[in-house]
Amino acid sequence: MRRTRNLIVTVAALGVLGGSALVVKGFLNDGTGGTDGGALAGSFQNVPTASPTPTGPSPEELAAIERAKRVKALDAAMKKYASGKPEFSVAVLDHKSGESYAYRGEEKYETASVVKVQVLACLLLTAQDAGRSLTGGERTLADKMIRYSDNASTTSLFGKIGKYNGLTACNKRLGLTETKVSSSWGLTRTTVNDQLKLLTELADEKSELTEASREYAHKLMGTVAPDQDWGVTAVADTGEKATVKNGWLQRSTESNLWIINTVGRVTDDDTDVSIAVLSHTNKTMPGGISLVEKAAELTRAHLKY
Repeated sequence: MRRTRNLIVTVAALGVLGGSALVVKGFLNDGTGGTDGGALAGSFQNVPTASPTPTGPSPEELAAIERAKRVKALDAAMKKYASGKPEFSVAVLDHKSGESYAYRGEEKYETASVVKVQVLACLLLTAQDAGRSLTGGERTLADKMIRYSDNASTTSLFGKIGKYNGLTACNKRLGLTETKVSSSWGLTRTTVNDQLKLLTELADEKSELTEASREYAHKLMGTVAPDQDWGVTAVADTGEKATVKNGWLQRSTESNLWIINTVGRVTDDDTDVSIAVLSHTNKTMPGGISLVEKAAELTRAHLKY
């Protein structure tokens, strides 16, 4: 704006100077200067001044405005979809932008088998603390636990990391402040907010988990058995990579209704998003799968990641 104003004044001054040359010529022609002197003074007095040019919102401000609109629309879509449905929560974190979203982020749910990601993270930390890699036996158990959701393998690794006390201490170290471990590991209670924290530990270079540990977890969660390839993976577009760990449990204390949970990550050159969806009181397992996938898909449709 300052440069524009200077340019206007400069042009105006040049115009005035041109006019003054004519005035001087008039002086020389008629030998008087009263009238032409007044014209010269008037020329300076009538120089127009530039009005300030409004700059408008910055690109960052425009992006924030657009983000707020999308979040508002997503909130409305979630509330509409949740009407008459089993209870669920969903949260996403865009690792590229740092932006996050949560719908009912602090509600607690029983984990079922998604707790196995916590067990894996704690197993890797335990090995790191001892300055060693996982043993062949630990790798075999971890493979079965994550890729096939094998319960016996999980129970064995739960014992190796110190059971209730060990997993509780590990969760505290990982920042999972809203997760309460159960001695029956599948009944551990957590929130989607805490699950995003855990997923971040598996993705972030600043994590206590080493790059090798993170890559190992990513590999296991990216190669789950075909019959468990649902949930977060449904959000991925063609060409994108997806990792996932699902949990499902028909709960006797809830009239044999189903807990259906999914956590994971979608990545490619332009996308890096972690997603967690937790739900319970689903009438059937297929119905619960449809519920969590739709909730995850709504976040992508509105947030445009």
